[in-house]
Amino acid sequence: MAPLQAYMTPEALPGTESGRIGMLLGLKAKHPLDDIGLADRIAQGLAVSAAETLSLALGRAAVVGPLIPEATLRRAKKSRKVLSREMSERLYEVSRVVDAVSRVYHGDEDAISRFLNRPHKLLGGRTPIEMAQSNSAGAEAVINMLRRAESSFAV
Repeated sequence: MAPLQAYMTPEALPGTESGRIGMLLGLKAKHPLDDIGLADRIAQGLAVSAAETLSLALGRAAVVGPLIPEATLRRAKKSRKVLSREMSERLYEVSRVVDAVSRVYHGDEDAISRFLNRPHKLLGGRTPIEMAQSNSAGAEAVINMLRRAESSFAV
């Protein structure tokens, strides 16, 4: 099942944001992933497979290049090393946005893609994916915009 399709059945999703982000990043855990477990995984560096799994949801062009340089990904894969903390945090921030958008659009991949890739006036004319890729404050701006929309404020 593609990562976003899981959002079509909310009752089948992990109940926590950490669990859902872990799912989007393809993180395997013996127990449900909590905030501390996710923070530890990111601090230790995520496996290359996390970038590959997020690429399934967003498309390779949204992950490789904007978040992780192709050469960095290739080196990490070849040497079987984890991604740096910085690269892992980038994946995490974008995953937070993907989680929020996917919950709003219930896994509708077309609607999610339209939202992420359409310039938005509340984001200064930038697309939500560009904002999420830029830095953690950009990701937070997109999430806050979605929260306002869910609370019936203008988006």
